Amino acid sequence: MKNAVVAAALIAAAVSLALTAEARSLEAIRAGGTLRQCAHPNALPFASRHGATQGFQIELGEAIAKQLGLAHEPVWIIGPSQFGRAGCDIVTDAIADTEAQQESGLQISSPYYRTGVVLAVRDDSPVTSVATMDRQAKIGVMVGSVAAMTFRQAGFTTSTFGFEDEMLQALADKEIDAAAVSRAAAGYFSVTHEGKPMHVVDIDSLAPGLSWNVGVGMVKPDSKLREVVDAALQQLKADGAIQRIYARYGVTLQPPH
Repeated sequence: MKNAVVAAALIAAAVSLALTAEARSLEAIRAGGTLRQCAHPNALPFASRHGATQGFQIELGEAIAKQLGLAHEPVWIIGPSQFGRAGCDIVTDAIADTEAQQESGLQISSPYYRTGVVLAVRDDSPVTSVATMDRQAKIGVMVGSVAAMTFRQAGFTTSTFGFEDEMLQALADKEIDAAAVSRAAAGYFSVTHEGKPMHVVDIDSLAPGLSWNVGVGMVKPDSKLREVVDAALQQLKADGAIQRIYARYGVTLQPPH
């Protein structure tokens, strides 16, 4: 799981770069019979090419491909430079924001959930909101992160970490009182560490910019691809498939704003 935060950063960086690979039209995708999806090979809960646990990005990509009557092909990338040459058709968990995607060359589907940074606390914690937190409480933060700066400026005591799973383990071991982590990291830690119950508290009141809508990114300019992906997402959402996929990794989907 240490690679999860690295993978998330790589994907975010990748979709912020102009794509150099030639886009495939929906017609070309259908002719080839395969929907290609870029993902990191070792970044659970996002994606993994090893073992039976695939990650929610891959499971969602497979579900979309099935809705379109296509086979699914993961295209494994390690960094942004590979993404530009990979020739993939979709990227899941792309930030659904026009400004964020100005230079990406991606069209974004209708958002299907909202994610971002949350505050993980143990189940025995009295904390129900950031506003009521004791400023002496020790909060774990990622080194150099916006969350770290935000909590320090708000007068909280912070403790820095290099990886989210290490921070969550410190929370479980009562070395810190709360942890500023992604929803995915908090959820996955809970399902993979029995006997260490914790829950999350929203921090939108303190840092609204640390939450964002998420959709599927698709290479421009083929509008037909966006239409069919939107339709597939609507069907998967209506029958509960998207919620079930993420729930297997401990993530309860929040509705997009």
